[in-house]
Amino acid sequence: MIKHVVCWTFADTAEGRDKSENVDLVCAALSRCATLPGVTGFRLIRPQEGLEASFDLMLESEFTDVDALRAYATHPLHVEAGALIAKTRTGRWAMDFDPDAG
Repeated sequence: MIKHVVCWTFADTAEGRDKSENVDLVCAALSRCATLPGVTGFRLIRPQEGLEASFDLMLESEFTDVDALRAYATHPLHVEAGALIAKTRTGRWAMDFDPDAG
């Protein structure tokens, strides 16, 4: 299993929309990727009121193996979501790891 975690910050306004609208659109676009082959877990997490958050959105996902993660990264649905994110984000942080690798 491979975990893929990505966190983003978004511009207050971009593409004629406010941050909340863009995060909604990004969530909708990424959600279409949740059932791609090899995806075994997929969760989009937004900041929760009253709790600390350094990011506007976090994706926590799991894949059967590295090949499934690579296929996801190049799948047209993911490429489409990535293009939207690139136009609206101000920052991106990511980490891929094997939780069983010690």
